[in-house]
Amino acid sequence: MEKEHQIFGVRAIMEAINAGKEVDKVFIQKDAQGDLMRELMKTIKKNSINFSYVPVEKLNRLTQNNHQGAVATIAPVSFHNLETLVETVLESGKTPLFLILDQLSDARNFGAIIRTAECTGVDGIIIQKQGSAPVNGDTVKTSAGAVFNVPICKVEHIKDAIFHLQGSGIKTIAATEKTESTIYDVAFNEPVAIIMGSEDRGINPSVLKIVDEKAKLPMFGTISSLNVSVACGAFLYEAVRQRL
Repeated sequence: MEKEHQIFGVRAIMEAINAGKEVDKVFIQKDAQGDLMRELMKTIKKNSINFSYVPVEKLNRLTQNNHQGAVATIAPVSFHNLETLVETVLESGKTPLFLILDQLSDARNFGAIIRTAECTGVDGIIIQKQGSAPVNGDTVKTSAGAVFNVPICKVEHIKDAIFHLQGSGIKTIAATEKTESTIYDVAFNEPVAIIMGSEDRGINPSVLKIVDEKAKLPMFGTISSLNVSVACGAFLYEAVRQRL
């Protein structure tokens, strides 16, 4: 973790949250007790900030300072409002291309996807506040700096974002093996948002129920799945191919 993107100490983290800083994730010592820690947790939940309970050894690896059982990461970018971004893209006159990541958890995969998204002209990436990969030093490095060029929106719930996109005339396409349609059967040359799932579970079943279309990559080997960043690249470049 980059030191300039790190806050340690319970009071310091609460002050950062209350000051409106882009606190991306808070790591909490799993056996931490006390009124101050309870106040921190209340502040975290009130502001819908991503957090996880970890052993003290992880906190000690993150910082050698007196962390008091809590270390937070500060996002190196500012997040965008989804409604405003969608309106801006639609008003620009271009054919929108959005990317939704359903609780992708690995920062390096996230960074690789952002890099490909920037190269393929994605207008915005949508992630959920809880359970998503942090925007940290690993993300920045793996994205080769592309994280500063692609708007990222954090939303409370992925399904609400999908409903908003659909209401704005943007078709949602889920990348899933639970379909007979391949990416070559689906139209990407219209306003679309591509949805990629998490590394281990894929797209949430409740999300799959509300998307407009589903598509998969044809597979011919003995291994039944690709790394999510590789699969995302294949989807995005099919969209580029159809739009040329």
